[in-house]
Amino acid sequence: MERKLTKREMFFKFLRKMFFLTLGPFIAAFALEVFLVPNNIIDGGIVGVSIILSYLTKINLGLLIFVINIPFFFLAFNKIGKKFVIQTFYAIGMLSLAVNLFTSHHLPVTHDLLLSTVFGGIVLGTGVGLVLKNEGSLDGTEIMSLVLSKKFGFSVGEWIMAFNIFIYGASGLVFGWNKAMYAVLTYFIAFRVIDIVLEGLNSAKSIRIISDKSYEIGQELLEKLNLGVTYLKGVGAYSGAEKTIVFCVVSRLEMAKMKEIIKNIDPNAFISVVDVHEAYGGRTRGSIDKI
Repeated sequence: MERKLTKREMFFKFLRKMFFLTLGPFIAAFALEVFLVPNNIIDGGIVGVSIILSYLTKINLGLLIFVINIPFFFLAFNKIGKKFVIQTFYAIGMLSLAVNLFTSHHLPVTHDLLLSTVFGGIVLGTGVGLVLKNEGSLDGTEIMSLVLSKKFGFSVGEWIMAFNIFIYGASGLVFGWNKAMYAVLTYFIAFRVIDIVLEGLNSAKSIRIISDKSYEIGQELLEKLNLGVTYLKGVGAYSGAEKTIVFCVVSRLEMAKMKEIIKNIDPNAFISVVDVHEAYGGRTRGSIDKI
């Protein structure tokens, strides 16, 4: 049975979430006002639309970001839920506030387009990632894409890409195609950084080893690397022979030693390596599962 959190634990969990839902928008706003907007490099989604409209109409950027996102709050309320809407409303409100705060201080910027693109993407992705990790959003196009994918088909990613193609096309017409291409590069950098924030920098590997000496290999990994090892039962499709598969998770630093151990026991062992972004729980020893 899942342990219920105490009131104290729930309170600190709430404070932690609100801290990151505040910090994330401020980091994103810093990226926009210090690196991107002064160089006419846009972000994707509603923020990108707001930057273009602010440039053309001279209306306050923070105000535009908030107002244009309002219809998506109501859409999310009906489709996703009250908690997400409230947290998204708060995060976008903080983003609008922070954009105005940084604009009023006229922080120094670099006008080198490549530096602005790279560092703007990194900082922006960090801010957006913190918000997403704490169950909020800074962009209404993701909400619309979720709704459209359920109604008309195509994936959420495909809808987002369609919106962004239109937005970056508009950027090319307004700011020039050179700036539009830098904007696309910023988007891909930010997208990758968001993944890192959400999934972590853990470079662990999930390992499956198929060998006639599986138990010997498993025992050596237990004793020499102190790894948690699980034995899985499998059957070869061609031969029909039963095989014992060794499964474990190792860090990047343990990979070389693990391969050496396997090679010394069975040079013909088959090894499958898969990236693992996060792994939870303790190490189990000697458990046997059958597949």
